[in-house]
Amino acid sequence: MRIRKLPEGTINRIAAGEVIERPASVVKELVENAIDADATQIEVIFRGGGKSLIRVTDNGYGMSPDEMELALERHATSKLADDELIRINTLGFRGEALPSIASVSRMSLTSRARGEVDAFTLQIEAGRKSELIPARLGEGTEIEIRDLFFATPARLKFLKTDRSETTEALEVLRRLGLAHPAIGFTFITEEKRWLDAPALESREDRIKRILGTEFFENAIAIDHASQDLRIEGYASLPTFARGQSTMQFAFVNGRPVRDKLILGAIRGAYADVLPPGRYPAVILFISCVPDRVDVNVHPAKTELRFRDSGFVRGLIVSTIRRAISGAITKSDTSKSFTTAQAFRNSYTPNYSPYTDGFAETAQANFEMQMPLQGMASEELSESQKSYPLGVARAQIHNTYIVSQTADGFILVDQHAAHERIVYERLKRERAGQGVMMQRLLIPQVVDLDAGALATIASVEELLAKAGLVTEIFGENAVLVREVPSALSNANIVAILNDLSDDVRELENISTLDERINHILATMACHHSVRAGRVLRVEEMNALLREMEITPNSGQCNHGRPTFIELKLGDIERLFGRS
Repeated sequence: MRIRKLPEGTINRIAAGEVIERPASVVKELVENAIDADATQIEVIFRGGGKSLIRVTDNGYGMSPDEMELALERHATSKLADDELIRINTLGFRGEALPSIASVSRMSLTSRARGEVDAFTLQIEAGRKSELIPARLGEGTEIEIRDLFFATPARLKFLKTDRSETTEALEVLRRLGLAHPAIGFTFITEEKRWLDAPALESREDRIKRILGTEFFENAIAIDHASQDLRIEGYASLPTFARGQSTMQFAFVNGRPVRDKLILGAIRGAYADVLPPGRYPAVILFISCVPDRVDVNVHPAKTELRFRDSGFVRGLIVSTIRRAISGAITKSDTSKSFTTAQAFRNSYTPNYSPYTDGFAETAQANFEMQMPLQGMASEELSESQKSYPLGVARAQIHNTYIVSQTADGFILVDQHAAHERIVYERLKRERAGQGVMMQRLLIPQVVDLDAGALATIASVEELLAKAGLVTEIFGENAVLVREVPSALSNANIVAILNDLSDDVRELENISTLDERINHILATMACHHSVRAGRVLRVEEMNALLREMEITPNSGQCNHGRPTFIELKLGDIERLFGRS
């Protein structure tokens, strides 16, 4: 007979291959069980990258001897009282973790049920259980895993270095710690205590502890509810971006997830303010009624499926966009720190044998161009103090505006700032009655090489939606008949050449709106105040006031900052006054 039923041990090892991919998976499953057991304090001891020892101790409600025996059976769980897989309110529910871990390790399970006097322990090796014996333990459960994967040695070959496996396990605990700030978490290795988060922390304090104060200082709080779904958390300023997505955290009903829909929504929310290859720092807490989401998608339970995925994605995108577009006057503190360091390093004390000591030589070589009038450095009036971006005081290198604020100063990149203003105007027009267009009295003929001509021809319809009406004219030219009114004086030749270079990027943009916006951003760049142009006082202040009412004006269309701020306290520290 060719078909046979597999032995229980083999079945468990197959299940372990799905649930227990690496030592971090063991930490995840055991800590989630502790959370489900109402623990308020959870300690994880981790040795040898998790291969030699993983010990998880909690003060939850524990297990009776009978429950301990039953917990090691496959698909035995306390978390599906009504066998309903739609309304799941716990992190675990499949009843696979403990038997799967026990089948590939040497496990010790010790527990004392809440309200009971005695504790008991079980030893399990490669799935074989010992007899229950009395033990010493406070209320709760302690599970010790030794020699992980000794029963399946081939799996050991796929593990990374001890340091990498430790980092992965710590990341699991950090995510669970962010999701459950009321619970205390400790993570200890042979090297050090990597995490020590006390119980009953506020969400804000837990985020600062795990992600750092720099993230908190450069993030905007978000909180929005619609129907029976709520999104809370923090989204970073676009300028506070990273080269990887490691600072993105998502939780659904307290469950840490790495869900493609949520990560895609975060990417879409920042698509208009971040260049490709840069990732924002975001932490999202999504709460909804349990039957809106299916968590029974994969044994690892890090993926899920929303009942109305389009609605959820749209809500995430709109919530984040609303937050970051309203943060126009908040500057990236890391950029401010870098600026202060640049000032601090802009002079060095040089010793000269021909003087009595040190001669400090300034190395900051600013060419400060004072505008034509009205630039006396008198105190700001009360009305001027209300301007978030302050009052223009000078222009440096005909490129940067120096503006005095109520509590410091800012440095504005005039081209980057105006570029964003023009771009947002074009978007606003398009969202209303469509981009306002101006028909050229005499259509402009633009000569292009064969490659550029073919490229422009391939996106004629998109260009028309963006307000630029073209048609092929002969063998090597394009006829431009209409342009966006906001770009009536722009260099059309430069715009078409840039657009022909940018069309390749459109292939990586999924939605029509985002493609059109990409074209609008390219066009806006060519009608902005250029670097090197002398501005009058009135023009500089007008630019500042426009920035204050323009969404996303803290960064240009390419994701770079448009201004950097130094607070008075930072300046005083530079001069040793505080």
